[in-house]
Amino acid sequence: MPWRALFLIIVAIGIVGGVAWALLGSSLLVVRSIQVTGNAGIRAAQVRGASGIKLGTPLARLDAAAAARGVERLSRVLSVQVSRSWPDTVVISVRVRRAALTVAGPGGFELVDPYGVVVRTVPHRPAGLPLLRPVPARLRGSAAVRATADVLGELPAGLRQRVISVSAATADEVTLRLRGQVTVRWGGTDRARQKVRELRALMRTRARFYDVSSAGEAVTAG
Repeated sequence: MPWRALFLIIVAIGIVGGVAWALLGSSLLVVRSIQVTGNAGIRAAQVRGASGIKLGTPLARLDAAAAARGVERLSRVLSVQVSRSWPDTVVISVRVRRAALTVAGPGGFELVDPYGVVVRTVPHRPAGLPLLRPVPARLRGSAAVRATADVLGELPAGLRQRVISVSAATADEVTLRLRGQVTVRWGGTDRARQKVRELRALMRTRARFYDVSSAGEAVTAG
């Protein structure tokens, strides 16, 4: 083998070995900082602890999926993305659960997200969150809870603020109770914009009951 080719092979092996050492064995490219973003309402230290990431871990050896699974175990976390920011930083991007409803519980009021997950419990009923009643036998994963949250999300802000409580025996039977002893039978999540338009028109009659569950056939009573 010509000496020049042998020399190039040796150089290539040295480069590969040096890169491997820098990535896996040296203290040059290790975790020195863990940044947490999007963690509203959750302490950054709690997120770092749940991730299980240790300072000094070589970035190349970081198990981002395992770290994300650890953070997702926190009850207030909806989803997580863990990424490397070379040369020495890990970024944990958190998406927190947002309460859409509240339910009465033995220890106060439980704030529930659209997926039926209890975000936290507070001693007093919070302003701005409609009360769900009756409470489904199973909150987490309830299709009725998800439908109710979706309906509330489609309401214009002014109408949304008037909602005191909601009920849903099934995902297609959402009913809203507004201030002033007004009841709105909404039905399912379909054709929400049309239902909003029809409800606005009907509410000019100042009745006590509105049924927009069948869009295009809205009725009122009382």
